[in-house]
Amino acid sequence: MTASHEPNASVPRHSAAALTNGFAPLEPKRPRRQFAAMPARFFPVRAAVSRRLRFVSGSAAALALAIAYAALTEKKEATDALLPSLGAIASSAVALVTGADFWTDIEISFFRVTAGFLAAAALAVPLGILAGSFRLFSSMLEPLSEFLRYIPVPALIPLVMIIAGIDESAKVALVFLGTFFQLLLMTADEVRRVPPELVDVSQSLGATRLEVVWRVLTPAALPGIAQALRICNGWAWSYVVVAELVAATEGLGFRVLRFYRFVQTANIYVYLIAFGLIGLGLDWLFKILHRRAFRWQAADA
Repeated sequence: MTASHEPNASVPRHSAAALTNGFAPLEPKRPRRQFAAMPARFFPVRAAVSRRLRFVSGSAAALALAIAYAALTEKKEATDALLPSLGAIASSAVALVTGADFWTDIEISFFRVTAGFLAAAALAVPLGILAGSFRLFSSMLEPLSEFLRYIPVPALIPLVMIIAGIDESAKVALVFLGTFFQLLLMTADEVRRVPPELVDVSQSLGATRLEVVWRVLTPAALPGIAQALRICNGWAWSYVVVAELVAATEGLGFRVLRFYRFVQTANIYVYLIAFGLIGLGLDWLFKILHRRAFRWQAADA
């Protein structure tokens, strides 16, 4: 009988080339199993934080900043003209707060900023709604606003003085110019963020163009417009120093420049702290009004 030529089942079948080279073909690796990451115990991404923890963390950051500043003032290179001590700043704060000029400066600057900001809001918000609702108004308003918003406000001081003089109207105009174009563009962007499905549904139900703008687009964009107003109000306060360069005799910005001329650094720090506290207070007020006016958005968040 002839021998059987069937291959042995125990011997792996490889190609002739692989056998010749002395290597077996590599088998494909199995993909690794993917496991969902467990939520982080500390610093979870976008997780809710209690009010107590926010207060404690904010206070700790402020305390750390004060300690770091106090350490810098203890160095030999630190002078009162450069880095006054915390005690010197505190004594200057007491002297300034108990005087009449400090509160007069706050009142004057608050009037200038508020007048310029309200004038900008009264004009920029309606124009921004039109620009966000109609492409024709957008092509008319937005390129010009984009161009003008890049012109630095201090560069406009000579032109404003020629047109408006050196009285209060010039200072209000500078605050207006610093916030108007930004607010117009931000309002238009908020209107364009409204889902187009709302417009389609309202038009299918027979709404006119005026009704779509007034009763659909504007209410849907109001929460975002309110946030834009809060941000632009902060910018308005940053321009008050520029506005008070124009022949001012009172105001927070004027007083800071006056302290600079006489190297009264501790007083400068007091007024800068006043700027920050006023800004925090107004920002807090805007947030409270936003939560109360748009409760439905807070519930959906």
